[in-house]
Amino acid sequence: MKKLLSLIIFFAVNISIGQDFSGIIESYLQQNQEQLQLEKHDIADVSISSQSFSKSLNAYNIYVDQNYRGIKVYNSVSSFAVKNNQVVSAALSFAQDISSKVNSTTPSISATAAIAKATSKLGVSSPTGLNLLETVSDYSYIFNDGNISLENIPVELVYQSMNEGKTLKLAWDLSIYLLDGSHYYSVRVDALTGDLLQVHDWVYSCDFGEGPHSHAETESVLFSNAGESVYAIANNATPKYRVFPLPLIGPNEGSDQLVTDPSDPTASPYGWHDTDGMVGHEYTSTRGNNVLAKDDLAGNNYSGSQAEGGAEMLFDFDFGLPQHPANFTNGAITHLFYMNNVLHDIFYLYGFDEASGNFQQNNYGRGGNAGDYVIADAQDGGGMNNANFAVGTDGVNGRMQMYLWSSPGQVLGTYLTVNDGPLEGAYYANTAQFSDLPEIPVTADLALLSTNDDTYLGCDSAVNASELNGKIAVVRRGDCAFVDKTLNAQEAGAVGLIIVNNESADPIVMGGDEPNINIPAILVYQRDGEDIISALLDGQTINATMVDDGSGTDTNQRDGDLDNAIVAHEYGHGVSIRLTGGRFNPGCLRNDEQMGEGWSDYFALALTMKPGDRGEDVRGMGTYSQGQGVGGTGIRSKPYSTDFAVNNFTYNSIKTQWVPHGVGSVWATMLWDLTWAFVDEYGFDPDVYEGEGGNNMALQLVMDGLKLQPCSPGFVDGRDAILEADEIANGGANKCLIWHAFARRGLGFSATQGNTNSKTDGVQAFDVPEDCALGVGSQDSINNKFVVYPNPSNGELNIHSRFDVQEAEITIFDMNGRKVFGQEVELHQAANVDASGLNPGIYMVQIEGGGFSQTTKLIIK
Repeated sequence: MKKLLSLIIFFAVNISIGQDFSGIIESYLQQNQEQLQLEKHDIADVSISSQSFSKSLNAYNIYVDQNYRGIKVYNSVSSFAVKNNQVVSAALSFAQDISSKVNSTTPSISATAAIAKATSKLGVSSPTGLNLLETVSDYSYIFNDGNISLENIPVELVYQSMNEGKTLKLAWDLSIYLLDGSHYYSVRVDALTGDLLQVHDWVYSCDFGEGPHSHAETESVLFSNAGESVYAIANNATPKYRVFPLPLIGPNEGSDQLVTDPSDPTASPYGWHDTDGMVGHEYTSTRGNNVLAKDDLAGNNYSGSQAEGGAEMLFDFDFGLPQHPANFTNGAITHLFYMNNVLHDIFYLYGFDEASGNFQQNNYGRGGNAGDYVIADAQDGGGMNNANFAVGTDGVNGRMQMYLWSSPGQVLGTYLTVNDGPLEGAYYANTAQFSDLPEIPVTADLALLSTNDDTYLGCDSAVNASELNGKIAVVRRGDCAFVDKTLNAQEAGAVGLIIVNNESADPIVMGGDEPNINIPAILVYQRDGEDIISALLDGQTINATMVDDGSGTDTNQRDGDLDNAIVAHEYGHGVSIRLTGGRFNPGCLRNDEQMGEGWSDYFALALTMKPGDRGEDVRGMGTYSQGQGVGGTGIRSKPYSTDFAVNNFTYNSIKTQWVPHGVGSVWATMLWDLTWAFVDEYGFDPDVYEGEGGNNMALQLVMDGLKLQPCSPGFVDGRDAILEADEIANGGANKCLIWHAFARRGLGFSATQGNTNSKTDGVQAFDVPEDCALGVGSQDSINNKFVVYPNPSNGELNIHSRFDVQEAEITIFDMNGRKVFGQEVELHQAANVDASGLNPGIYMVQIEGGGFSQTTKLIIK
C-alpha cells in the first residue's frame, strides 16, 4: 500500500513491475505548469497510484494522484503515457489552486465515527464488532466488515470537490458492500460535521428502464462449497462446455454447441480451472482463476451450487429450449462460466491484463493485485429484468448478478431450416395470421416466384408456375398484401411460402385474413432472405424444411445468462472502470457525461460481429432477453446502426437522454460508426483474438483510449483519447478516418463538452481539422458502396455491395500502379474473388459497377 509523503513532487510508487517514472512526470509538470494552469502547490504533493505497460501503445500508462499536505484529492487522478522516457500523453484531472479551496487539514470526527455516520445516513444497520485491522498511513485505515459488509471497510481522509470545484471539503472516504450484494456504497463523509457529502454505488445496474440510475470476500462468507468438487491436481482432462458461443448474440441467433477447451494460452496459461499456476486442474466445477460461476436462486449471495463437470471435465447440459430456465440451471451456470472466461481472455489480449487491474485469483507474477476473480451468480433470485456488475479496487472481487427476464409475448421461432449447402442451418422467422405452420415438416426445394416485372415481389400471378409446383416459393415483402403473395404462390402449386423482409428489423407477424389459403407462410430476416435469393439466382439448389418446431413458444421467462450481449455488457463495466483512472480508482465514471454504459454496449456489439454483417444493420441490446430476434430494438431507446434513418443520435442527443444508459447509448453509437469506418477501410477479421482487421484495430484503440483519458471524462475527452492512442501506436495514420467518424455524429473538431458533470452544456459540431478536409483519407468510409473482407487476406476475397450491382469489374494494382489482377463478377450484394496468386504486400483494389467506382487498400499476407 502506498504511503503519502509531503515532499515537492515526490512519488511513492506502488508498482510491482517496471521502472520509476517520478522524475519524468515531475519534469513534465514543472515545464508545463503555466500551460496546464496549475499553481506550484497544485503539483507539490503528487504520487503515482499505479502503472502498467501497454504492448499496443509500446508505452507505459501512469496514473498520478494529487494530494495536499499528504491528503489525497478525491478523483483527481490524472493519466500519463510515457514512451521512450518522454510524456507523450497527459490527461489531467488535477484540481486548480488547491490552497485557496481547502477548508481544513485536521478532521473533527474519527474514522470510526465516520462509518457510524455513513451507516445512519444510508439506512444501514449499525456495525457490530467493528475492529481496526490495519493502519495504512496517518490518514488511511482498514476496518473489518462490522457484520454489515461483504468486504472489509477501508477509510481514508480525502478532499471532496464541492460546488463544481469551487471548494474542497475534508472528508472521510469509505466503502460498504451490503450483505445482499445489492449496493456497494462509496461514500464521502464530511470530516468536520459528519454530513454525507457524496454517495456512489459501485454496483452498476443495467435494467431496461429509461429512468435515471445512480462488491469481495473470502469464500466462507460469499458462498458455500455446495456443488464444488476438487479432484487431484494431476487431472489433465480436456474441458468441454455446451454453450451458445461467441460471436452468437444468444439463442435467438444460433444453436448451442459443445466447444472444446477454448481457453487462450496467453491470457489463461494453465486453463480456466487453475488457481495454483501449475499443470493440472484444481477444480472440476465451474470455478477457476478468472471466475467462479454458481446459481443464486435464493438471491442471498451465500447459497447456490456450481455446475460439475466430473473427472472428465464434461459440462454438457441440455438447454432444451424453449422451456423454463429452471429446467436448465446447470446449463446457465456453464454458459456464464464460459462467457466470463472468454471475455477475460479476449480483453486480456487487448491490454486488460494483471498490471492493468483485471480479474484473477492468481496473477502468475505478472503484476497487479490478485485475489479478485469474478463471482458470477446465475439465475439470481434477487430481481427480474436486470443484471449488474460490482467493481471495487484491484484486489477486490468483481460480482456479476444475472437475472431472469419477462419476455413480452410473441417471440420468433426457428421455423425454417436449410438442409444442405453453404446456407445450411436454422433460420428465425415470424408467422402469419392467415395461415398455420405445419406440425408435420414440409420439405421441398426452394424456387423464386417470378412475375413480369422480375422484382420477385409476388404481387402478380407467377409466370413460372411449372418451376414452383411442389416447391417452397420465395418472394420479397412490399407493394402488396401478404395474403396476395401467398395466394399467388399457392395457385402456382407451391407447398409453402418464404417472404423476405424489406427492412433489417425483426420480422413481424404478418397480418391479413384469407380463408382460402392452405399453405404455410413465414417472414424471414432481410439479410437471411437476400442470401437465399442470391443463391437461387446463382443457380444453386436449396432444399429446406418449414415446420412449427415449438421454438416460438413463449415461456414468459428468458434467462439473461444466455444473452451474450448482456453478459458482455456487464463484464465491460469491469473493464472500463478499472482502466479509467487506473486500477485503484473505481470512482472515475460517475459524472453525468461519462460513457460507461456506452463502452459496455460497444463491447457487446464488437464481440458479436460476424462476416456478412453490415453497419446499417439493426442491432439491439438484450434482444434475446426481450424475446426478440437479432434485428429487434432491444432495451435502448434506439437500436444501433450506422444508418441515420434508424439511429440519428448526435452529440446534442445526450441533453435529452437519461443518465447513464441513454447518454451511454449515444457514445456507443459513435464507437459503432467508428468501428465500421475501420472495417470499411481495413476489412473485417472474424478472429477477435489475434485478428488484424478494422474491427480489431478499432477495439484496440477504444481499449487504449480508456487508459489515456482522464478521470470523470466527457465525450470530447473520450474522442481525444482515441485520437491520441492512434497517434502513439500508429503515428496518427488513421487520424482523419477517426475525425470523420466522430464529426458525422456531431463530435467534430469544434465541439466543446463544457463541464463533464453536466450533460446539457456541450456544443456539437460537424467539422474536421483542416488537414482532414481534403485529400486522401478525407472520405467518410462509412458511406462506401463496397466492402472487401477479410483484409488483410490470403488473397481469397469477399466483395460485399450495399446494393445489387449485377456486373462489376474487380481490378488490383500494386503500389507502383501496375495492374496485377482483373476479374469480372456478378455482384448481387456479394461475390467471391480468388487473388491468392498475389505475393504478400500492399495493393489497391478497384471495384467498378452500378455507376460507382471505389478504390480500397488491400493487404495480402
